[in-house]
Amino acid sequence: MVLRQRAARAQHGPGRVFLPAHRGHDLLKRYATVTLEHRDIHPDLSKDADDLERRTRFMAEANRAYEAGDAEALRRILDEYQDGADAVEGEGVGAELIRIIRQISLAKSRVSAIEQELAALRQSEIALLKKQAEDREQEGGDLLAELATAVRQKVELAQKEYEALTKQGNPA
Repeated sequence: MVLRQRAARAQHGPGRVFLPAHRGHDLLKRYATVTLEHRDIHPDLSKDADDLERRTRFMAEANRAYEAGDAEALRRILDEYQDGADAVEGEGVGAELIRIIRQISLAKSRVSAIEQELAALRQSEIALLKKQAEDREQEGGDLLAELATAVRQKVELAQKEYEALTKQGNPA
């Protein structure tokens, strides 16, 4: 994939953003918003080494999110680029205070997102199965062994039914 993108970029010329079109329209539109409308994200427009590193990181994150089909990640990337601490230019106490406030805000947003992900994971089927297995273990049982036994019994029953149907269809 990377080689195809490089070839396409080379064809379009330096400094131009290549926009792969193999994703859905809404995702493509979000990707275009992040990479084209806010072209200052593009690494070719960096001012110095630190700026190049920042832009490269954001562009790489945008490309990964696009490839994964993650429109929400593209939105977060754009928000972080526009509102992040690195976006504040200037020196002095005021600029530093704004950077710190933005870092705190970003950290709070990340903690909130992690808490939401944890809540979703706790409600997932695998988490519920784990909880059932733990509860059964406290009762002195082994849920996974019981499930395996039940599956083996169902397989045996299905095999017997198959053999009976086969014998009915092919009387010897």
